[in-house]
Amino acid sequence: MTETPEPMGRLAKGLAAAALFALAATTSGCTQNQALGRDQLILVSNDQLATLADGTWQRTLQQQGVVHDADYDAQLDRVAGRIVTAAGRGGETWNFAVIHDDSLNAFALPGNKIGVNSGMMKFVQNDDQLAAVIGHEVGHVMARHSAERYSQQLLGQVGLDLANAALAANNTPMADQIAAVLGAGVNYGVILPFSRKQELEADTLGLQYMARAGYDPHQAVDFWRRMMAQSNGQPPEFMSTHPSDQARIANLQAQIRRMGL
Repeated sequence: MTETPEPMGRLAKGLAAAALFALAATTSGCTQNQALGRDQLILVSNDQLATLADGTWQRTLQQQGVVHDADYDAQLDRVAGRIVTAAGRGGETWNFAVIHDDSLNAFALPGNKIGVNSGMMKFVQNDDQLAAVIGHEVGHVMARHSAERYSQQLLGQVGLDLANAALAANNTPMADQIAAVLGAGVNYGVILPFSRKQELEADTLGLQYMARAGYDPHQAVDFWRRMMAQSNGQPPEFMSTHPSDQARIANLQAQIRRMGL
């Protein structure tokens, strides 16, 4: 019986352990998301992510600063209240804040925390367009996209660790370069395309919520047309975590037709 060399023996054991981990994760981590109507791979609980997100939220508020503007606060409270009610989560505690940042952006964190940049508050033309923004972010929360993304990255990291172990065991001179290529393959082949799918799902859910809340879904299309006019040097869609504005608009228009509006 031939004995396996020690480095390759460790690699074989590592491969076997990782394979078992991936199998167990994909088997036991799949849950049905009613909002999306599909299964998700979830390897982390809402409470675990909410705890992590709370630190991020507090740091953002402290480092970026919160804009205390009576008109912004009133508009955000008014629109957000109707959107979360339309999403069926009006009885829960939500944290909304206008962040001091001139960029056109908003974000959602686990634990019902949503920030809207002051630049975005200036950009939206009415409550309907703000509802498109808030609806999208609430959609991310309802879809548990943060938990799903975290789980995907966890499995992706296992793949990278295996690649690095293989390279180290074979003492490949270009280990760093090959690992970088494999990392790019994981990012562009798995993580980022899935994120684009999540963005379109959040758009779809947000459109449903704003319609239920009494806002005009067509304003979401107008909003993204204006966003498209503002974009300069946007990276190609296949290398972006966000879908292109054209793809986003096409998706919204298709959803509006499906809704008979």
